[in-house]
Amino acid sequence: MSKAIRVTRRESTLEVVLDRPKANAIDAATSRALGEVFTEFRDDPRLKVALFTGAGERFFCAGWDLKAAAEGEGYESDYGAGGFGGFPELPGLNKPVIAAVNGMAVGGGFELVMAADLAVAADHASFSLPEPAVGLIPDAGTVRLPKLLPRQVATEVLIAGRRLSAAEALQFGLANQMVAPSELLGAARAMADRIATMAPLAVAAVLDVLRRTEARTAEEGLALMRSGEIESYRRMLHSEDAEEGPRAFAEKRDPVWKGR
Repeated sequence: MSKAIRVTRRESTLEVVLDRPKANAIDAATSRALGEVFTEFRDDPRLKVALFTGAGERFFCAGWDLKAAAEGEGYESDYGAGGFGGFPELPGLNKPVIAAVNGMAVGGGFELVMAADLAVAADHASFSLPEPAVGLIPDAGTVRLPKLLPRQVATEVLIAGRRLSAAEALQFGLANQMVAPSELLGAARAMADRIATMAPLAVAAVLDVLRRTEARTAEEGLALMRSGEIESYRRMLHSEDAEEGPRAFAEKRDPVWKGR
């Protein structure tokens, strides 16, 4: 395990803290280590939710480590199984990742927030993509941000250096909640705990269906679901948990999910 990553299991939640002073920037080695962490998270049936945050209160993540770049690390380096940051491109990751944004999310750090399924932001957090200022573009951000913000706002962030505040992130739907810094982990953990009460196969199916249908019309998405091509959806429909949920409701008790 990299010294730059702290991992804690809290019941069914995996808490991952990026700790690389001074700005929590990510080099290729750290990204590969994060990929290993999130691969284990994906493959462990006891874990249902991951919470990702940065150490301290100033930086969530400053993105690509430009010092490593200056020393010869290329923009197209091997960032590991899940792509830059460990989880955004990890195949088969149908478990939710919550970003607890404790400070500035810059460049690739902002891209990690976009890639997360949910986000809670401290009220002093900010979000920016400064890559054009150093002669590059934010690859994933250029693709993802216009899907999340009005196009003109996304374009201003991408090419004019506009920095979004936590309040703006909440307004535009980039963050689910904005809280005081002292409340950040508590709010993110409460969200994780709510997710953990849900049927894990249903959560996995929702995330899988969302990703497979978000570029389709509603009619196309429904047709895909009913075609039988989405394995997670089929598995959920024919699972023991799909029988347990209605039974528990009728018997007025909490369901006991088995994940099968």
